[in-house]
Amino acid sequence: MRGKYSAEQINKLLSAQLNIPYSTLWDTFVQDCKTVKIQKGVLESINLLRSKYFVIMTTDNMDNFSRFTKPELSLEKYFDVISNSFEERMLKKDNSGELFLKYTRLYNATIQNCVCLDDSQNVYEVFSKLGGIAYLVTPEKNISYWLTKIA
Repeated sequence: MRGKYSAEQINKLLSAQLNIPYSTLWDTFVQDCKTVKIQKGVLESINLLRSKYFVIMTTDNMDNFSRFTKPELSLEKYFDVISNSFEERMLKKDNSGELFLKYTRLYNATIQNCVCLDDSQNVYEVFSKLGGIAYLVTPEKNISYWLTKIA
């Protein structure tokens, strides 16, 4: 997820380990990447935030996210920037949140004026320690809940 291995390389490794033909595994993998769903209401709520905020999606993912999921969901319509750990070569929590600080500098923002919604306790803690406003997404307080709170 830090850009060390491509989706093809991982699937080749798994194919050999699991004794599954590569083409079968790869085709299933690509199809799964294209069928990821985000509720339309969530995307619409995020898009509405863009009238007041600069909205960045950060994901700790492989190259398949940028290659298959992002275009399939037309995510560029809903976010000003999409940051993927594969291209960034770092995870959100790496180096005490260096990625978040990179984007605050790039867009001349202060972390204290930034909001992070994430379902990872570790990311929540890193962002909070940086001084940002962090909300932990849970089954009880899901993404829709938090989006209505910051809208």
